[in-house]
Amino acid sequence: MSRPDTDTFDYVVVGGGSAGCLLAARLAETPGTTVCLLEAGPADKNLFIHIPAGFIKVIFDPKVTWSFETEPGPAIKGRKLPMLQGRVLGGSGSINGMVYTRGQAEDFDSWAAAGNPGWSYREILPYFMRSEHRTDGGDDRFRGRSGGLKTLELNWPNKLSDAFLEAAMNQGIPANPDYNGPKQEGVGRYQYTIDNGRRCSAARAFLRVALRRHAIDLRTNAQVTAVLFEGTLATGVRYRRTGESAMSEVRARREVILCAGAANTPKLLQISGVGPAELLQSIGVPVVRHLPGVGANLQDHYTPRFLFRAKSGVATINGYARGLPLAGQVLNWMLGRPSIIGIGVVLGFAYTKSRPELDRPDILITFTPGSFKAGFLGVLDDIPGMTCGVWQLRPESRGYVKARSSDAAVAPSIQPNYLVADADQRVVVTALKLAKRIMSGNAIAQYCESEMLPGTQMNTDEDWLEFARSQGLSGYHICGTARMGPEADSGSVVDNELRVHGLQRLRVADASIMPTITSGNTNAATMMIAEKAADMIQAKRL
Repeated sequence: MSRPDTDTFDYVVVGGGSAGCLLAARLAETPGTTVCLLEAGPADKNLFIHIPAGFIKVIFDPKVTWSFETEPGPAIKGRKLPMLQGRVLGGSGSINGMVYTRGQAEDFDSWAAAGNPGWSYREILPYFMRSEHRTDGGDDRFRGRSGGLKTLELNWPNKLSDAFLEAAMNQGIPANPDYNGPKQEGVGRYQYTIDNGRRCSAARAFLRVALRRHAIDLRTNAQVTAVLFEGTLATGVRYRRTGESAMSEVRARREVILCAGAANTPKLLQISGVGPAELLQSIGVPVVRHLPGVGANLQDHYTPRFLFRAKSGVATINGYARGLPLAGQVLNWMLGRPSIIGIGVVLGFAYTKSRPELDRPDILITFTPGSFKAGFLGVLDDIPGMTCGVWQLRPESRGYVKARSSDAAVAPSIQPNYLVADADQRVVVTALKLAKRIMSGNAIAQYCESEMLPGTQMNTDEDWLEFARSQGLSGYHICGTARMGPEADSGSVVDNELRVHGLQRLRVADASIMPTITSGNTNAATMMIAEKAADMIQAKRL
């Protein structure tokens, strides 16, 4: 019996996250083009998704997340860490902290230098600008003004955040009014993907317009279980609806494009027969294409955090988040005024160098005028608090993602190998010591009653490293598991146009393709990848 035409499309996009929503919308702009977008999770109807402060309600909600967990980390005392990813329309862009960070120009220049023509900063900057609608300030040479993604610097007044910025500048770090502009280095306030007090995910910014035109066949609660091949030609995908045992298929006339994220994209490739032959054979999957780089090269930001108790009477998020103060904040938000309901969770930053001879920043120090129980961004403390975190921007440690089974319902094995590299250990210790000096400066220390974490005297570098090993968490920025590179590079998975090596009509367009992690949050760069992918797929040039 022949397949109905309604299950055959020009393009099948797997994953309705930040990349998938944007890419599907761009492809559907061409008249007559048919696109099917498959998302394993539900539609983004949860109210807390759209309220910025609802971040702490959804990030650990299994209804809208892949509640993955890492393997025990050999360099972090054998700890397993949550590895949360969005499992909802909008993907991680519907559950994240909404920070808008592109990364450093040199990040992308290094991608191009690694054998990926077309990916230098000069060449990808227009794609960042195309997506963006910056609503306040910025240099027109770097910032977009007419895109669907609203970005802004938050204006919620808070003297603790001001004090952190002053304390960081007192350590010799210059002020920077726009870290997404000419340079990243410096101290300032974060920018967010927030529009009129509501989260601006890729689903809201790009997909909704296409759906209103009926230009996309969107199927939610539809987990893809395999890419279908005829020889080495990708012809479509097989998927299962949530709660159903029966399988369905959709076919692609032109291409199948994987946008399932840096954990699920390599897993799907592997259980479809694309990846390291030894792994595929161990889980009983016939080999379609031996590509040893599938699932390798995993990178993430690792984030130890200080916690402080603020003095009584100091305005913190904790104090505003309950009782009458919360009611006042809700009213402010409803009236369009500054409010904790309409802000992201991390407010201040300091991008700087671990050593003065470096040519660009390699560490980030973040500040939140609030604290969370056990250091997890999920449940606010009952006491007034402050949080100061550190990142190594470009870690050298590399991990992996491996399918455990041919069954798509089985979570993959995820091993980031945090702090395995000696360089990562040295940089995180330097970052922690600098953060301690900042938080000990009178500008911010005058508001601090006590240090809760680590809360003990750090006398040696080994003490600091022990703290980092014991307390750090994932930055939820995993990437690199389907690395872009020339086909002659045996560790690469896709070419510079994101086509999977040795296969036809199959691309990857998400954070998996990053050769190296960007210097900051990865959501903005993931959307840039989708923008550029749409042009390459349609053979367009800027």
